This record gives sequence, structure tokens and C-alpha cells, in this order.
Amino acid sequence: MMNIDRMVMAFAGLVVLISVGLSQWHSPYWLFLTAFVGINLFQASFTGFCPLAMILKRFGQRPGAAFK
Repeated sequence: MMNIDRMVMAFAGLVVLISVGLSQWHSPYWLFLTAFVGINLFQASFTGFCPLAMILKRFGQRPGAAFK
């Protein structure tokens, strides 16, 4: 079973890939979603605040080293 840290990274990677694909097939404005994910990952590395990690913790997922 994956811990919260790995789930957050997997989800962020999936969202980035989906938004890049959508920017190629639909509209370049989807790249704003990619930028949002990148900014959120950057700020989470300094603050430890991650909304997805908080949600996963409430659902009883096992925390990793980054989001305790």
C-alpha cells in the first residue's frame, strides 16, 4: 500500500500529464493547471501544507515522512 507522499506525487504527475495532453488537443489554457500543480508542489515542499495530503489523511491513509 502506498503512503500519502507517494499518492500525492502520483496524483500530481497524473494531473500534469493530463493537462499537457489537453493543452495539445484542446486549448493551451490547460497549461495553467500544470502551473498550479507545480506551484502547489513547490510551496508544499517549504510549508508542508498540501490539501490532497490532508484529505488522504482523513480517509485513514498512512502518512509518509513529508506529510505527517
